[in-house]
Amino acid sequence: MAINAVLFDFSGTLFRLEQQDGWLDDVRDDDGSALDVEAQTELMRRMTAPVEQSVELDEEHLHAWHNRDRDPQLHRKVYLEVLRLSGVPRRDQAEALYAQLIAPDQWTPYPDTEAALKAVASSGRKAGVLSNIAFDIRPAFGQRGWDAHVSEFTLSFEVGAVKPEPEIFQAAIERLGVRAEETLMVGDSEEADGGARALGCQFALVDPLPTAQRPDALLGVLREHGVL
Repeated sequence: MAINAVLFDFSGTLFRLEQQDGWLDDVRDDDGSALDVEAQTELMRRMTAPVEQSVELDEEHLHAWHNRDRDPQLHRKVYLEVLRLSGVPRRDQAEALYAQLIAPDQWTPYPDTEAALKAVASSGRKAGVLSNIAFDIRPAFGQRGWDAHVSEFTLSFEVGAVKPEPEIFQAAIERLGVRAEETLMVGDSEEADGGARALGCQFALVDPLPTAQRPDALLGVLREHGVL
């Protein structure tokens, strides 16, 4: 069946949280030493991993982890704990890093994000953004004028469901006014985004590489599925 709508994941698909100069300059580990490059890289991975639990958590924080994208307060609680367990012992430093994580203007778009959104919208199809997330990402699009190409944003903390639960995909499809069979889901997680297949959607996987290393994957999957 022809594709009439495309749903895009946010983190690792359209945008990526990438370390900015100065973010970690003042972070010190338990012995007061600055984090080396390897430690900084691992810290950023833990802050942005889409599915996997990267540290051992107690029962209280494990509950917060499993429900982090349903509730902004639980999201903040567990990520401050993840940062603490990842070598950021000072609360003020952890809170400063967390503020960067949830600031939409700190996220970097992939090189072909704008072109992909425009291509879907200009073809007469509907583009939607479907994300497991606990903060509003619309400003990341609005400040660039890209929200004009997005018909609907479906965010887990607003609808009370998370991928791969069918309810969140169903909500996104209904908002777009299309059938699952004519919808393509594009995301970086087979486990989470691939859940769209259960409703009958088509699915395309992209690699959440650094933005400089993935120049045209979004346009590539649109071509593969006949959208371009």
